[in-house]
Amino acid sequence: MALQKTEQAQWYEDTIEPHETSLRLWLLGRFPDIGPVDDILQETFLRAIKARDREPLRSPKAFLFTTARNLAIDHLRRAKVSGSESLTEYDLSNVIDNGKPIPEQVSLEQEFEILEKAIDSLPSKCRTIFRMKKVQGMSQSEIARELGVSVHTVTTQLRIGLHKCAFFFEQYRKEGKKNA
Repeated sequence: MALQKTEQAQWYEDTIEPHETSLRLWLLGRFPDIGPVDDILQETFLRAIKARDREPLRSPKAFLFTTARNLAIDHLRRAKVSGSESLTEYDLSNVIDNGKPIPEQVSLEQEFEILEKAIDSLPSKCRTIFRMKKVQGMSQSEIARELGVSVHTVTTQLRIGLHKCAFFFEQYRKEGKKNA
């Protein structure tokens, strides 16, 4: 007998899960020295669920990105207070929202969606290595060790991934100009 998903579980699967990769990439891009972002992602998703329980979220994706940004900034502030890391090590000028207009914020989110599509278009091995490096933040030697390949192979696959992603973006821009 198959278990039926609750309405909340279905909402989470349909509305929140599709943004996990782009949110992870965005956090790592905006906060490169923050370390693992799993705790921030988990807290972000939990807050989205709680907020949705109070009232429907009009823009779940915007809620996720705003909440994650705020949690990351709070994490950096706590690190400064605890003395474990200096906040001056981080360039917060590109992190703190200086009242960016909504169209600019939406454009940034769309760029992450395009990046996700570009990564998804990579060959399997290349995609795996690219995500291990860019999303999980693993070193090339760690990736080589985990996959049982040479560091040279990892480097080559990363180079291929970057070139293919750049080509994907170029094609996307050309198609956008045709459709404009």
